[in-house]
Amino acid sequence: MEHIRDFNELMTNATRYLESQFSLSERTVDEYTRYWRRVRSFMGLNGIRTYNQEVEKQFLADDLRGRSKFELSESEKRVYNCVKALTEFAEKGGISIKLNVFKPGKPEIILNGPIGDLFVSFLRYKRTECRWSGDTFETHKNYLSMFLNFCNKNNIATIADIDFAAILLFLSDPQSIRGHRRGGAVSSLRAFFKYAFEQKLLGIDYSISIPSYKSVSQPQLPSNYSEKEIMQLLSSIERSSAIGKRNYAMILMAVRLGFRASDIANLKFEHLQWTKSTIEIKQYKTGQELVVPLLPDVGNAIIDYLKYGRRNSEEPYVFLKEKPPYGRKCDGSLVSDTVIAAFVKSGIDTKGRKSGAHALRHSLVSRMLEESTVLPVISEVLGHASTESTRYYLRIDFKSMKQCVLDVPPVAIDFYEQKGGAFYD
Repeated sequence: MEHIRDFNELMTNATRYLESQFSLSERTVDEYTRYWRRVRSFMGLNGIRTYNQEVEKQFLADDLRGRSKFELSESEKRVYNCVKALTEFAEKGGISIKLNVFKPGKPEIILNGPIGDLFVSFLRYKRTECRWSGDTFETHKNYLSMFLNFCNKNNIATIADIDFAAILLFLSDPQSIRGHRRGGAVSSLRAFFKYAFEQKLLGIDYSISIPSYKSVSQPQLPSNYSEKEIMQLLSSIERSSAIGKRNYAMILMAVRLGFRASDIANLKFEHLQWTKSTIEIKQYKTGQELVVPLLPDVGNAIIDYLKYGRRNSEEPYVFLKEKPPYGRKCDGSLVSDTVIAAFVKSGIDTKGRKSGAHALRHSLVSRMLEESTVLPVISEVLGHASTESTRYYLRIDFKSMKQCVLDVPPVAIDFYEQKGGAFYD
């Protein structure tokens, strides 16, 4: 743990330097520390004890997949610059390179007046004592500014003028706050009024009386692909190279077994039970145990990769990266990126559909539903703890839904021609 303490001290000192030497917003400073924490995680995963320029190179090669600065997106360039700044501070005790600056798209929110001053004190307290992130700070500030505008419009000048009726009126007023944002406003007001009561600014704790608000949105239909499209995808994968053998085996696991990208990336040799012809894992997302058959085509693809594609490595993980630094395990994002790239190469029209690893999981469910596979079996294959999670996929079972369609009874023409009807003259 000593190396973590050393890195935390480096981060703290670098953060203080940014705050004292540059006029950066809290959100910009928070962005730097967020990227630096990613470096800390990278060091922990790789057993690296001391941060230096070599670690910087290893992290950027891993995180940016070996690309040069000129090949990066704007968000990736921000990662690059943040890490470079940390290295310079570690070596020289200062930062001279060009800094990232967060540029908000809207004017800065100003909280003024007696109520606004209390909001500012509350936000500062949460920022320092509760260690709110910059994003959390800005989100609550935004909701409190909406309530402040409501108070100003209704001649509510001080906190003593606020009563529970005013709070309810604000939350129900579409002119003050839109419906889909009401849940966030409830959270901000509860936090503030609890603080106001604890600080003896109010004699009543309104936070316990503010009603809950739950926004229910209908999830989109899962993206899925037909069996013909899946075959086209698999046949388009180049399988003669090491990386092609790896990609084919990873994608086949998503297609045939419905594995998530994270579970493919974290597959270890100990999970492959060759004598029992099973794959036995603990799912990365849920922690649930999952045992599935080691299908012949999946097993053959893995063997082909292990014998003729995988680099020599002591890693316990099956799938390794094929770009510097070599011999490292894959991660979930690399698996998803591999699937997306395969879809692009295959020429399949993905417009209006997602094309990552999860789309292959959805497609497997779709094929099982078409074959009238019962829900408990599908749930077991997907590794769901109960069939409730699996019921989400029933909305893509169009074959079964067609059987539920009712015939519309005919309507006599005189119904429409009667007085008040559509064709009444």
